Amino acid sequence: MPVLLKYYKGSFIFTAICLTLAAWLGWELTGNVSGTLGILWITAVLGVLEVSLSFDNAVVNATVLRDMSDKWRHRFLTWGVLIAVFGMRIIFPLAIVAIAAQVGPIAAVKLAASDPKTYQEIIEGAHIGISGFGGAFLGMVGLNFFLDQEKDVHWLAPIERPIAGLSQISGVAIGVVLLTMYGVSTMLAPADALTYLVAGMLGLVVFIIVHGLGTILEGDGDAAVGAAGRSGLASFLYLEVLDASFSFDGVIGAFALSNNLFIIALGLGIGAMFVRSMTIMLVDHGTLTEYRYLEHGAFYAIIALAAIMLLSAHFHIPETITGLIGAGLIGLAFWSSVRANRADPGDTLEQADPVTPSGAPLDGPR
Repeated sequence: MPVLLKYYKGSFIFTAICLTLAAWLGWELTGNVSGTLGILWITAVLGVLEVSLSFDNAVVNATVLRDMSDKWRHRFLTWGVLIAVFGMRIIFPLAIVAIAAQVGPIAAVKLAASDPKTYQEIIEGAHIGISGFGGAFLGMVGLNFFLDQEKDVHWLAPIERPIAGLSQISGVAIGVVLLTMYGVSTMLAPADALTYLVAGMLGLVVFIIVHGLGTILEGDGDAAVGAAGRSGLASFLYLEVLDASFSFDGVIGAFALSNNLFIIALGLGIGAMFVRSMTIMLVDHGTLTEYRYLEHGAFYAIIALAAIMLLSAHFHIPETITGLIGAGLIGLAFWSSVRANRADPGDTLEQADPVTPSGAPLDGPR
């Protein structure tokens, strides 16, 4: 319990503040106890939903944070989380509404407060583009982890070894994502298909830019400290885009429970803070080093989430299924790691591999 309090104390305090604000908001909106309790319940469920959907996000964050300098790690866990909580859960939905409705940011806030139904319809109307962008970016993140010829630690070896061998083919990950996007686009109306494909290509471009930026910054400069700082900047940007891609699904799915922007922001904010605490604990305890396949499970979950996002442009896939698939894959990877450690206690990953924004090691075999 003391260990849990060390890492989750801030999250519990933040949860108490958010639930207090939710209770006040519930009373202002409904004016009765039952309505207030209902809003409190929705806020709590949204927090749990965000954690279940983002556990794989925490594992992937930890793979990058473990190799960042203390300064850049601190920056991500403070400024980065503020961007994640307020930027993606509040500003991002408002930006979508402002662009789609061609209104200013203040008008978008007024719309969210006064006409939540219309606000929800505008957000859901942007789902096609969000699915294309987020699915394409996450697909590249997941595939590039396995498309690594030097990776010699495999969880599901019959699958992962052939995939690693394909890394010699230039652009294979982009080809897989583009073919998937094209297949889904054939099931959409022409206007939606165009939106979907353009958004997906933008997701690919953003991945290439962030990955390329990391390569350029890491290779530029003579001083080791300066190179570490530039690498930290590249990793910081990568983590922000990654968090944004993960957040799309949660923000859209939250409207199944509430169409009130502020309730959604409070609930998802609670979840984001717990994911932050989970990330810190994973890094500090070297969990990814101790449990050798946990990282693999997270990247399989990312590929599953990417596929679900891409397919959700045409098929309705409940958020519960998304969360269960991610949690199930990570749970299986954890169980396999425990079994492997018992069978061969000396064969653990004693030293974490540096990870670039593409998910591939900077040097040395995996």
